[in-house]
Amino acid sequence: MPPRRRAPPAGARTDLPPLRIIRQILFLQVAYYISATTLILFTTLVYGTAFSLDLVLSWSALRGDTTIGWMLSLVWILNSLLCVIFLLLFVSRSKLIPDFALTIHLLHLITTSLYTRSIPSNLLWWGLQCASAALMTFLGIWACRYRELQPISFGGIGGNSAQNANGASSQATGSSSQGRNAGGDYEMVNMRGDEAV
Repeated sequence: MPPRRRAPPAGARTDLPPLRIIRQILFLQVAYYISATTLILFTTLVYGTAFSLDLVLSWSALRGDTTIGWMLSLVWILNSLLCVIFLLLFVSRSKLIPDFALTIHLLHLITTSLYTRSIPSNLLWWGLQCASAALMTFLGIWACRYRELQPISFGGIGGNSAQNANGASSQATGSSSQGRNAGGDYEMVNMRGDEAV
């Protein structure tokens, strides 16, 4: 009889299913290009130049010697700031943020290379991709950790549980003859003595 194979832990089976990861990558990539296209379209309309798909998918437009090149660089940095929100919404786990942020930029490199039929040779483009990936990674991790560390409220009906507890304790202290724990009120006791605080 062959030995039985051990099943992977429950977390490994449910946390990262492959189809869910592929779906998240596709949503993030589409959101990345939609927000970039929207920002670049708005910028070209304000600047008064014609919009073309080359501004989004070509690396040759990012040049350090033209105003359009620097303006596009700033738009791509702004796009990476917006993508932090998408990472927070679609991924929402801080340990997965670097993987997804770098995957977005790797797929952008592949898309740009296929669109232009050449690997980018512009140093400004490479520097911008590194800065964008670093910004998305660090801000995405910070945002997800901030959200992960928020206290969870298990309050009852009608708002803040601390206010409800204070109201109940003030009512219970008025009738202290009912007992020490009546109405959910607890006395604080000094560690050194038996007198109540």
